Amino acid sequence: MANRYIMTAFGKDRSGIVADVTRLLYENDCNLEDTTMSMLADEFTLSLLFSSHKADIDDLLTKGCRRLELDKGISAFVRPLKPHQAKKQKSYKTCTLHIEGLDQAGIVYKTSQFLADQQLNIIQLESTAEASPESGATIYSMTIHVQVPEELPFDQLEERLSAVADELHVDVTLAR
Repeated sequence: MANRYIMTAFGKDRSGIVADVTRLLYENDCNLEDTTMSMLADEFTLSLLFSSHKADIDDLLTKGCRRLELDKGISAFVRPLKPHQAKKQKSYKTCTLHIEGLDQAGIVYKTSQFLADQQLNIIQLESTAEASPESGATIYSMTIHVQVPEELPFDQLEERLSAVADELHVDVTLAR
């Protein structure tokens, strides 16, 4: 059975950064399963899920990550995952939450804490801060895909979210 790993890596954006990181996995016979890659400021970031059948892969990857740092200026970290254990599946619906308002400290924290308090699981979160073309003020925009327990009524969730929106002075929309 293959062992599974997650690697995070980032470095100054340039041509070839994806090839540099994935070469390490390719040269060590790893199977890339899932990825997320994006720009943050002038850094390119990678999150990789992969598997390997090699017994000595941990040492090889540790050395390879050090080599990426020294030779290419890429910071990379690998963590092994525990074998997946099937557990009783709860019934969920997926919703998309969009938040937009003047940029301020605490938007992500307060929103994610609210979601955690409601037992809502974040599947994906993307955000950006950009200057408004009209006023020049910085507008923070965040889209979050969440798993919502089937038993939580949609209108009840919307009502609870409006309290968060009022506290943060942002617009919040929830879509099924």
